[in-house]
Amino acid sequence: MKISPIQIKLSDSRKEKPNPETLVFGRSFTDHMFTADYEEGKGWHSYRIVPYAPVTLDPAAIVFHYGQTVFEGLKAYRSPDGTVRLFRPEENMKRMNLSLDRLCMPKIDEEMALHALTKLIQIEKDWIPTLNGTSLYIRPFVIANEAFLGVAPAKKYQFFIILSPVGAYYKEGIHPVKILVENEFVRAVKGGTGGAKTAGNYASGLKAQEVAGQRGYSQVLWLDGIERKYVEEVGSMNIFFKIDGEVVTPAINGSILEGITRKSILQLLDYWNIPVAERKISMDEIREAYEAGKLEEIFGTGTAAVISPVGELNWDGYKMIVNGSETGPLAKQLFDTLTNIQTGKEEDPFNWIIELKNELAKLA
Repeated sequence: MKISPIQIKLSDSRKEKPNPETLVFGRSFTDHMFTADYEEGKGWHSYRIVPYAPVTLDPAAIVFHYGQTVFEGLKAYRSPDGTVRLFRPEENMKRMNLSLDRLCMPKIDEEMALHALTKLIQIEKDWIPTLNGTSLYIRPFVIANEAFLGVAPAKKYQFFIILSPVGAYYKEGIHPVKILVENEFVRAVKGGTGGAKTAGNYASGLKAQEVAGQRGYSQVLWLDGIERKYVEEVGSMNIFFKIDGEVVTPAINGSILEGITRKSILQLLDYWNIPVAERKISMDEIREAYEAGKLEEIFGTGTAAVISPVGELNWDGYKMIVNGSETGPLAKQLFDTLTNIQTGKEEDPFNWIIELKNELAKLA
């Protein structure tokens, strides 16, 4: 395809880069951002990289009232030789289009979006931290910016990509988390928007997350919205259980977000010939496995933490202490392997990595 030209306006000033040793997630942002506009009958146009700045919207913009917005999350890494590396960015753009379609929003051109992302990262490559465990978080998102108070899909949209240097999710290494199984609130049901990465899904989970935090738990495990018995996902990650030598994870069913890290972990497990099943799994089955001494490990997967081992699962007051609240060997192996592939410390047998070569730094 013919790549549309990107207008580039560089900032006259540069921000002071944060200390990589004290980075926190989502608080610091780079000097520039990418954006493009959509108008019905005209399509996507006006691709540009501009100084990072506040966005001005009409108070009647549809995104404020009817929630037409989707987003993605991925990372850029530095390898030991300084090469900039992206982990499966094409999968994020594919998933973004699935989310856009579900929210009745216009799809982006995936190849053009990857081209724009590459350009932006090349401009901001000095923002990629090199300290172990750090990376550059990438947030593409689309909002409906038409001013209209009628309940109907917007006719105007804006696409952004912003960048944020982030620190290691675990400051002192990979550590198990405590998870509370949610019995009162429901995140999504089949036929809803649970399979889309849209803001409303996260807003609906905030109350349960707040309650869990007050009880000393860092995450919420959602159950299905109909029978309230089958495991779905954790607020910010997909979930895996190792039971009697087999790894089990809930099947994608229309109410669960299909994680890129989840997909990669499934490929790794298959590559290692570890038995794995994608199916329904109930809390009753998990409890029975725990009481029989067969529940070996629980871990979550997601972009932010990569692998998040679970040390405790609380289901309606019944506490399951997993692997002595220590990180299990499989979770540790998966974490080490995936992060080493992402940062170039290990070979990539799956062709997951896109390296941004030096010649791409020449701006058009």
